[in-house]
Amino acid sequence: MKDIIIMGIESSCDETSVAIVKNGREVLSNVINSQIKIHEEYGGVVPEIASRCHTEVINGVMKKALKEAGITLNEIDGIAVTQGPGLVGALLVGGSYAKGLSFVTNKPLVPVNHIEGHIAGNYLSHKNLKPPFICLIISGGHTHLVHVKDYHTFEILGKTRDDAIGEAFDKVARVVGLGYPGGPKVEKKAKEGNPNIKLPLTHFENLDFSFSGIKTAVINLNHKDPNINHADLCASFQKAVTEMLMTNVEKAVKMYNEEKIVIAGGVSCNSYIRESFDDLAEKLKIKDINLTIPNIKYCTDNAAMIAAAGYYNYIEGKRADLSLNAIPNLKIGE
Repeated sequence: MKDIIIMGIESSCDETSVAIVKNGREVLSNVINSQIKIHEEYGGVVPEIASRCHTEVINGVMKKALKEAGITLNEIDGIAVTQGPGLVGALLVGGSYAKGLSFVTNKPLVPVNHIEGHIAGNYLSHKNLKPPFICLIISGGHTHLVHVKDYHTFEILGKTRDDAIGEAFDKVARVVGLGYPGGPKVEKKAKEGNPNIKLPLTHFENLDFSFSGIKTAVINLNHKDPNINHADLCASFQKAVTEMLMTNVEKAVKMYNEEKIVIAGGVSCNSYIRESFDDLAEKLKIKDINLTIPNIKYCTDNAAMIAAAGYYNYIEGKRADLSLNAIPNLKIGE
């Protein structure tokens, strides 16, 4: 059987990335140009600056990805690109570049949903992973609990009704003076403290999430007592949101009788969350592949995960023409 080589292009937010992946599982290269240092001084991602940076570096990133993979454009079978969701200007840069490559090389253009890309990041770290499974997607822009029935069939079981969990981390970091990006800074601060502050946990009858209440509680506690121990506050926040995640995942596993839990997205880099889900998997005595979380390098935005998802879209026959446009609010499964 002929190997299928997919180039992935990711530019949905503040990482410009191009990767080459073989057969949806083997990463030949994964080049990422991060803009974190640029956006730090603004306390968050500035969309116009992100788009300009993508434009400036994307061609060089592509060339580096080809060089590291040791292949030429002619050897690629398809070009997968993030269509959405994400920042519209940033998506347009990657989309336009991918369309240009597709036109000049006469290679198929394959659209990819960014959220589905995060799920596919697990296929790169765990070669034997196959659907079906329960997947928790936690990132700066998304909090979804999804029943992945096969490579192209997704049922959303629950999602956030307000902030994504990554947004909540960022806002808590800003309140306690840690700056941007909030996730890793809150995690680091939490290691210095104890989770001894009671915070409200929001649960619904269904499997939805809400992080606005706990975020507001942290803000109010900080304003009420400027001398509050920020390490304890971060540790308490991190513990509380992790408990909310685990409660819904445990419910989903039991409701759908699945034996595999998969975690995806940038927030899954958090070591406390990873360890807590390890404990949950042990408690539930999950069989087969047990708990699956990607290698850290495939948790945050990267083109390898887009190429992996693109591979499955490619073999399914999913194609786009040069009218492909960015869809900033693209839903999973669309």
